[in-house]
Amino acid sequence: MEFDPELKQGDILRNDDICRIFKCSPQGGMRRSRRKNCLVIVSDHTKSIYEDRWENDVFHYTGMGLTGDQSLSFAQNRTLNESQTNGVDVFLFEVFDPGRYVYQGRVMLATKPYVEKQPDVKQYIRKVWIFPLKLIDHTTSSIITEDVFHRKLTIRERQAKKSSDESLWKKVQSAPRTCGVRHVISKQYDRNQDVVEFVKRRANGFCQLCKNAAPFSKKDGEPFLESHHIQWLSQGGDDAIDNTVALCPNCHRKMHALNSEKDKILLRELVKS
Repeated sequence: MEFDPELKQGDILRNDDICRIFKCSPQGGMRRSRRKNCLVIVSDHTKSIYEDRWENDVFHYTGMGLTGDQSLSFAQNRTLNESQTNGVDVFLFEVFDPGRYVYQGRVMLATKPYVEKQPDVKQYIRKVWIFPLKLIDHTTSSIITEDVFHRKLTIRERQAKKSSDESLWKKVQSAPRTCGVRHVISKQYDRNQDVVEFVKRRANGFCQLCKNAAPFSKKDGEPFLESHHIQWLSQGGDDAIDNTVALCPNCHRKMHALNSEKDKILLRELVKS
């Protein structure tokens, strides 16, 4: 019997809300509810050892079992594997920020589960089951903001930096060769192109931070420099010539990576003169 939780794709719930609506356990990535005859799947991108991923609107979800080879007959792996015939409704949530569960919708197996090799929590290589899931009521996953997407990448970057050389080697050897893809909405600034052109001409072919000549010229002979807002637009900076400079690509990346106050003071003094 189909269970309708009356949720909309993209709704954000707390853990208590999930337990109340689905009558399920407050813990775990696969939560079976016999009272509602459903299975709640949670992919927590903030702390999971697995890298669940969207590919062509199919969600590749890793099964249960933190150590040793996983089994299709184990606990909720079996429930999910038999979900097309056992009458159990399956619902997917993703977590990008601790405590905030983004509802994706009801899902079903897109194809048969398959095996991948991944390190377990003790860093031993083992077999895991991957369940390809597709949304039933929607064609794509809910769109997340660019900020949320980059927070997810930042979390994974920190986890990778904490890994030992041996652990990192095991992870990359067993990692899937295809890159995950998901729908992201981004905010783009409609910048004044007269300002962009003016600051590049003002720089006269030289980076205004390192003072070196542009690293190369474009096909039309124009020195390649990039315009940069000293106070970022996202932080309330003006799209004006007294807040914009021309930088070589290396210095441009440096400003976005470090946002050094010392460099910002130097650039502000430069544009004043």
